[in-house]
Amino acid sequence: MKKTLLSALLCTLPLSVLAQTAPDTLKQVTDSKTLRVCTPGDYKPFSFDQGGHFEGLDIDLMNALAGTLGANMQVVKTTWANLMADFTAGKCDIGAGGISVSVERQKKAFFSAPYMVNGKTPIVRCEDKEKYQSIEALNRPEVRIVANPGGSNEKFARTMLAKASLTMHKDNLTIFDEVANGKADAFVTEAAEARVQSKLNPKLCAVNPDQPLQYAEMGYLIPDNDMRFKLYVDQWMHLLKASGQYDQMAEKWIPADPAK
Repeated sequence: MKKTLLSALLCTLPLSVLAQTAPDTLKQVTDSKTLRVCTPGDYKPFSFDQGGHFEGLDIDLMNALAGTLGANMQVVKTTWANLMADFTAGKCDIGAGGISVSVERQKKAFFSAPYMVNGKTPIVRCEDKEKYQSIEALNRPEVRIVANPGGSNEKFARTMLAKASLTMHKDNLTIFDEVANGKADAFVTEAAEARVQSKLNPKLCAVNPDQPLQYAEMGYLIPDNDMRFKLYVDQWMHLLKASGQYDQMAEKWIPADPAK
């Protein structure tokens, strides 16, 4: 009876009233001429804060997306721990910066179609590369794992490497030094970031970045229930990839696995 009454009430509401329950990010961005992008800015090669100047693959892509809407991109800096809270509070129009698609995040927001496959990959000191080839080799009490809080890296460490000795390190910009300087044995992150950091630091090696320990996809956060904006972002990325522009942009930021 209650369901029947609810259905009847919904049917009597004008479509304009029902539409108000869903956000219209596309109109908001085109009207304001500003695309607000939530990003932690500590994740090479996707988004990296250089003293207030942000750069990276996702920064380039978000600038390109804003351009198609006649808008300018505005960075809204957040942290991995606060990303979903800031996004769902309406502080930004889209979330970017190397965000892994997850069912937990999907409960609170839409995701764009994935634009990259980027699984979990250990980064270790190069002399230990052959030693840590598998989850079994890492998931041991004597292995010192370091992770950054609030994101998929912490979740992977706590669930897949539960037997290892885990230390949390809040600063994602210096976390790789923990491994390079011998304070930790491994940090498990996305393959793209592992590739970049192994190129930047000769002491570090990414372990089999082409064969990650766990499958993962990268996507953009879209406001919940905003199908119009999701479809726009998906079509924009589809055309960017079909034209070859995406590959050209990605080559600038993501190196091939360096031989060490």
